[in-house]
Amino acid sequence: MVDMTLQCPVPFTHSETVMLAHGGGGRMMRSLIEGVIMPAFSNPALDAAHDGAVLTINGSRLAFTTDSFVVQPLFFPGGDIGTLAINGTVNDLAMCGARPLAISAGFIIEEGFSMDTLRRVISSMAAAAREAGVQIVTGDTKVVDQGKGDGLYINTAGIGVIADGVDIAPTNIRPKDAILLNGDLGRHSLAIMALREGLRFESTIESDCAPLVKPVMALLDAGIRVRCLRDLTRGGLASALVEIATAARRDLQIAEAAIPVREDVRGACEILGLDPLYTANEGRFIAFVAPEDAARALALLGAGAQQIGSVLETPGGQVTLTSVIGAARIVDMLSGEQLPRIC
Repeated sequence: MVDMTLQCPVPFTHSETVMLAHGGGGRMMRSLIEGVIMPAFSNPALDAAHDGAVLTINGSRLAFTTDSFVVQPLFFPGGDIGTLAINGTVNDLAMCGARPLAISAGFIIEEGFSMDTLRRVISSMAAAAREAGVQIVTGDTKVVDQGKGDGLYINTAGIGVIADGVDIAPTNIRPKDAILLNGDLGRHSLAIMALREGLRFESTIESDCAPLVKPVMALLDAGIRVRCLRDLTRGGLASALVEIATAARRDLQIAEAAIPVREDVRGACEILGLDPLYTANEGRFIAFVAPEDAARALALLGAGAQQIGSVLETPGGQVTLTSVIGAARIVDMLSGEQLPRIC
C-alpha cells in the first residue's frame, strides 16, 4: 500500500499517506479507490462498485471477487487469518447473490515463519471451506525476506454462479424497502482489539467471523425480493449504508434503538472511544428487501435479525439515524479506519 501511495499521481497530503500506509479506510481509502484506481481501470463491471464483479459468460452470470488479509494478530477469539480469508471471500460472492464455486489462495510468507503455524492456518482454511461448501482449487506461495512480511499475508480470489432472476445492486433499492441486519455488531473488532492491546473484560468477546452463504441463499431460494446486500466489514454498518445511499441516490433512515449491540461490546466501545456503527464485522450483512417481504425475511434469518430502517421517498443519498432519545443526526463516512489490520 505504501508503494501505491508513493506512485499515485493525485497529490495526497502527508496525513493521507500515513493513513493509507496503515490500512486506513473511510474517506481516505474511498479517495484512493475513486480518485486513482477506478478511473485507471474503468469498465462496466468495476464501475458497478459491488462486492464483486458480475460477469456474463456464455449466457451464465458469474460473480468474481478478490481480497487480501493482513490481520494482526493471526489468531484471535473466534477465528484466525485462515478462516477470515475463506469467509471474507465467500461472503463477498454471497453479497452479489452468487453461490460460491471455487477459491484461489496465495500465501506471502516471511522467511523464518513457523511451519507449524502455517499448517494450523491452512487447516483452518480447509475447515472453513468445507463449512462454506467451496473448494480451494489453485494458489501460489511467495517467501519474502525476514522483516519484510510481518509473518503471513493471504490473498484470495473467488468465483460463484448467480441464479437466473437474481439481480442485486445498490441501484435496485426502492422507496419503503426495509433495511434488515442479521445480527449484533462489533464483536470482530473488539475481539482483535482486546487481544492486541492485552485488554481483559468480564466476558470473552469472540469474533462473529462466519460464512454468509446459507442465510443469503435462504432468502433467495424463498423468493424474497432482495434488492441489495452488503457485508459489514471495514467501516462497519455506517460506511456500508453511506456507500449504498450514495450509489443509489436514495435517502435512508435507521433507528439506533433497533441496532443490536451486545452490552459487553457496547461497554468496551465506550471505554475505548469506538462507535459500534463503524466497527468491522465478519459475519454480518444488511439486506434491502421489499417491505412486503420483511417479516418473512426476518424469520428466515433467525434470532438476532432486526429491521433497522427503511428507504425514504427522497432521492438525496443521505443516511439519517434517529437516536434512542429521538434526536436525528446524519451518518457519514469516517475520515480513517478506527482499527487497522483487522482483516
